[in-house]
Amino acid sequence: MAKLTEVRWHGRGGQGAKTAGYILAIASAEQGWNIQAFPEYGAERRGAPMKSYVRISDGPIRLRSGVRNPQIVVVLDDTLLGTENVALGVPDDGIILVNTPLSPEEVRKSLDNKTVKIATVDATAISTECLGRNIPNTPMVGALAKVSDVVTTEGAKAAVVKQLGGKLSQTVLDGNFRAIERAYEEVQVG
Repeated sequence: MAKLTEVRWHGRGGQGAKTAGYILAIASAEQGWNIQAFPEYGAERRGAPMKSYVRISDGPIRLRSGVRNPQIVVVLDDTLLGTENVALGVPDDGIILVNTPLSPEEVRKSLDNKTVKIATVDATAISTECLGRNIPNTPMVGALAKVSDVVTTEGAKAAVVKQLGGKLSQTVLDGNFRAIERAYEEVQVG
């Protein structure tokens, strides 16, 4: 039976959830996995809640629906914890990674699922310091590398170059690399 890992990203328009999903997918494809990545929009405007999905498998992926039972959920904006059920469908052994200055224990109090692994990192502060802007997507990919086996920091950096290399200057790419490394080091797991 093929191993299938599903990742659901929760963010707001403009935070880079779609791009983060593509970066994860590219990194996984480079490691030889079959991948599928796509966003889901509601009201298409900056700041509106949105989701992005990634499937990673060692076999063909024939599913075409949104991710309903993700093993991993990544939340780019902690205000979504109060408005979206980010734990929906996550199995007891799943992972929820949240961009927040709060500890994993503090985040756990606000979730319906009390058994999942919670990880937190202040990707907003990291992106602001490393990139000069609040775009938490690449730091969250770095944190994901620490708490799961779906991506490595080196794979994430290579995927950033593939996805964004023609659009960003080397200085901004280097800032993204620093953000990935810092988030990897600073993520807390509870």
